[in-house]
Amino acid sequence: MGTAQPHSMAVSDPVFSATWDVKRPSEQFQMVLSVAERIADVVAVIAGSLSGYSAYLFLELGKRIHYSIGTVLTIGFVFAVAFVVMLEYDGAYSRDNSLMRIRETERILRVSTQVFGILFWITFFFPSPFSRIVVLLAGILVPLFLVIEKQIVFLMIRQLHSRGYGLQRVLVYGAGVTGRRVFSALVSSPKLGLNPIAIIDDNQDLAGQMIYEYGYKRERSVPVIAGPAITELIREWGAKLVLIGIPSLSRQRLNEISTAAFATGAKVAFVPQLSFGSEASTDYVDLDGVLIASMGPPLRRRSYEGTKRIFDLCFSLAILVISLPLWIVLALLIRLDSKGPVFFCQTRVGRSGSLFNLIKFRSMRVDAPKFGFHPTDARDSRITRVGRWLRRTSFDELPQLINILKGDMSLVGPRPEMPFIVDGYSAHHAQRLQVTPGLTGLWQLSADREFLIHENLQYDLYYIRNRNFFMDLAILLHTVAFAMRGV
Repeated sequence: MGTAQPHSMAVSDPVFSATWDVKRPSEQFQMVLSVAERIADVVAVIAGSLSGYSAYLFLELGKRIHYSIGTVLTIGFVFAVAFVVMLEYDGAYSRDNSLMRIRETERILRVSTQVFGILFWITFFFPSPFSRIVVLLAGILVPLFLVIEKQIVFLMIRQLHSRGYGLQRVLVYGAGVTGRRVFSALVSSPKLGLNPIAIIDDNQDLAGQMIYEYGYKRERSVPVIAGPAITELIREWGAKLVLIGIPSLSRQRLNEISTAAFATGAKVAFVPQLSFGSEASTDYVDLDGVLIASMGPPLRRRSYEGTKRIFDLCFSLAILVISLPLWIVLALLIRLDSKGPVFFCQTRVGRSGSLFNLIKFRSMRVDAPKFGFHPTDARDSRITRVGRWLRRTSFDELPQLINILKGDMSLVGPRPEMPFIVDGYSAHHAQRLQVTPGLTGLWQLSADREFLIHENLQYDLYYIRNRNFFMDLAILLHTVAFAMRGV
């Protein structure tokens, strides 16, 4: 009973939020936090704008028009307030976060583009207090400042929670896919103030296992404890909320758990049974507590696909030209280190099941099997000395820029699998073939990249459901930060 069905739910999905009728702990703490976050955003936008003006002066760009510090601060403040209003309208201050907080970065990039795009065009029709060069510089720096500021706020909230401020203890019922996703979503959404302390499951064989969050590192974990979820167990763990992460749970079992929770004074929240395919266009309406969902065919995204393709071509070509000297060095190192060709080609499955030849710098010995699961241990004897370094730096993936130029791949998307793996796909797994495979993606950024791709489908389904141009940019930025941190 404690096993969840595959479910592509995220905390920010309406189907989850509509059932989230739980009073938040420490309302005063949450109110202070909400105000503080908006103030921090105002400060970040002003700082980014001032930095743009400072860069304009330092680099001696344009006509080097000088403005008084009072004028700069006043305009920066007005602009920052307008910016925060647009973030508010876009839902930036909701208490939930997305998988690995990609949507947060995507929202910042999108709103920044809208605001600065409008401001830039206004300068052509009205007298402007800033030159267009200042606007462009601020348009680059403000999103950067906001992303850094959001990370600082995120860490500060976690620090406050570690000291016991604004937290409510939560037990998650169900150690299946949905239950694990609920746990990860709560961990990545500290503004909710909900602290998952354990996962209950009726499968006795799972007791004692540790469940890790979906994220960059396998840091936060909770134990699985043997069910059933009875009053004594809930009271023993001091839970104030029992969150049921099994959409297929029977009404009878739901009532039993609710009765046990209510006896301890705890509340109950749950993930509803209905779930839809990752490509479904779904609208939700809450009619006096009754959730009504309407589902339509997948939305056409021709403008997105066209923009994505143009960006893939321009960016890949630029990186290819810039990195050509590196290609020569890598080719020499590979040839000196071991016998065999510089490049490794392998058949992979692309969009809609089409086959193509994926190109990589060879990192394994020529006598290694051409098809097989990728090594999970850097000490694997099949990997060459140079190959270990290539894999650690991801330089072995550089030749896939050629695949992107040919249209077989994109910069961002699910990783392409080998045919023998795809042959064993279920209909659920086959959803990842709906989009063009990518050089990087959410799975590559996660700690679960150490495991097989098809065993961690939640990353690809989340991307397929939420993908847009600014999300692609956000994933690329996270990839750069990921690489710089050496994770």
